[in-house]
Amino acid sequence: MSEMTPPRAIAPHALAAQQAELADRIARLTRPLGDGIHPTVLPQLQLARSSVPTPCAPNVFEPRLCIVVQGSKIAMLGGQVYHYDPLHYLVVSMTLPMMGQVVEATPEKPYLSLRLDIDPEQIASLLLDTGGQTARPGIARAAFAAQVTPQLLDAVLRLMRLLDDPQDLPVLAPMAIREIFYRVLRGELGQHLRAVAVRDSRPQRIARAVELLRQHFQEPLRIGELARAVHMSVSVLHHNFKAATTMSPLQFQKQLRLHEARRLMLAEGLEASAAAHRVGYESPSQFSRDYKRLFGAPPRTEVSQVRARIASGGP
Repeated sequence: MSEMTPPRAIAPHALAAQQAELADRIARLTRPLGDGIHPTVLPQLQLARSSVPTPCAPNVFEPRLCIVVQGSKIAMLGGQVYHYDPLHYLVVSMTLPMMGQVVEATPEKPYLSLRLDIDPEQIASLLLDTGGQTARPGIARAAFAAQVTPQLLDAVLRLMRLLDDPQDLPVLAPMAIREIFYRVLRGELGQHLRAVAVRDSRPQRIARAVELLRQHFQEPLRIGELARAVHMSVSVLHHNFKAATTMSPLQFQKQLRLHEARRLMLAEGLEASAAAHRVGYESPSQFSRDYKRLFGAPPRTEVSQVRARIASGGP
């Protein structure tokens, strides 16, 4: 897979039939559960449903493939906006603090999607089997949206149908998942996913830096130690990290802290000062300033607004 073949032209009728069946299957499985993200018997696969558009909200996106079969959504990273809908899927190849918003959904025709967690080892195994490890990729943005193809949706459909056949699931699901990622790698922007799985490549080193920051985001950032841990100079780490994530390592750490503090206040009821301390802030006033800059309002105000919206039954 050292050379990527261009995707075939989309066949509207083929896609429409595949999307209709996928929408029916996801709707059937999620209707009793309501809006939200729902696990399946496959740990790697989750289903999403929203019957109304949602406000733009922060979230930490794990490495994943997201395929929309009804409605549409946007994700924002830095100044880049990614639209994904029944004609475009989204890939996030590294953990990223992003903003997300369902923009097209109604109770009669809800937003429906599935997301498949990305296991770098699965991608690396595919590359070894197809010769894709021979290329030395340059740094690439860690999120991208690309066109769906009938071949990709065919593999996705076979995976979804297996949810009705538990006896076949252990044997056939790994094969379907493998083909799904093969189709992404063969797609128009597959090189961006391939990049993080090529052993000891710069993208893989940046992915390792991202993971180290995620594991230790409460601790003071020592950029020299981080650079040494991923075998890069400080300047090369800064340049490549920003190219992949749109942020410097320090900005990335700050966003991880703020996202986690927001979760602690909303989910666990912590006061702003306690949440700030828990995520590594020494100055509550600095925390409040950073929080307002990212989320548009001071912590107490923004969290109260979210709670009021939830209490009123709004999105």
